[in-house]
Amino acid sequence: MSAELALLGPILAAMLAAATPLLFAALGELVVEKSGVLNLGVEGMMLVGAVCGFAVAVQTGSSTLGFVAGAAAGAGMAALFGVLTLFLLANQVATGLALTLFGVGLSALIGQGFVGIPIADVPELYIPGLTDLPVIGKALFGQDALVYLALAAVPAVHWFLYATRKGLILRAVGENHAAAHALGYKVIRIRFLAVLFGGAMSGMGGAFLSLDYTPMWAEGISSGRGWIALALVVFATWKPGRVLLGAWLFGGVTIAQLHVQGLGIDIPSQLLSMLPYLATVIVLVVISRDVARIRLNAPASLGKVFHPDA
Repeated sequence: MSAELALLGPILAAMLAAATPLLFAALGELVVEKSGVLNLGVEGMMLVGAVCGFAVAVQTGSSTLGFVAGAAAGAGMAALFGVLTLFLLANQVATGLALTLFGVGLSALIGQGFVGIPIADVPELYIPGLTDLPVIGKALFGQDALVYLALAAVPAVHWFLYATRKGLILRAVGENHAAAHALGYKVIRIRFLAVLFGGAMSGMGGAFLSLDYTPMWAEGISSGRGWIALALVVFATWKPGRVLLGAWLFGGVTIAQLHVQGLGIDIPSQLLSMLPYLATVIVLVVISRDVARIRLNAPASLGKVFHPDA
């Protein structure tokens, strides 16, 4: 096997790992937006999920409890957003931005005592004969459970949204909340549950960063991935399968810039580090040129306030 081909397997494995936190957060936000709610606080929920997951894992020695704690912390942050926007009718955009700022500060406060503390790596899957396959073995059969959980969430979310009655109701609420309310559906309850799910998924993405991808706690560990996840939802035109492709794309860009730096190519490291975010901007600019397509796929009631007495 050539040296270039031997490198392909680790690169593919690293790309899947880099895409996993984006996949968790973007799928959660997709469900939230399908219900008609726009939550821009993904970055803050990821950070709080990351620090809470890391803290619990350090204290208990269990990465599983750490991931559960990360999901719970993200859901808790989302519950705060839901109460403010769905029950108190606060502006969703302003509240989402405030949630991110709150998450940045809260995670830094909680994480002060955990900086530099080592943590055991999450065990990776090993299937004799499959994990040892050249090139694809490590990438497809040597990841940890969270990577496979994120991949399994893609068809699960698609099935829920497009093959179940509850998914149909959630999409109906996102398209026309007044009509859904007239039919007797509990719009606020449905949206609140969707917001909680989105927060839990974002928290899982954050916990994956601090417990698996790094693994360590550092202030601002999400490095803007929450904003990339928000862009992924638009990039995917609110389709779960396209979210997966987009996550792989941005994960590939992230890994590519790391390998370019490792090869010693004479390009400023700051320029290479900005490639994932530059790719996000370029993708959004390209997508925004097709306004008709965005309007066709975006939930019609996205970001609109609903009051049952209105």
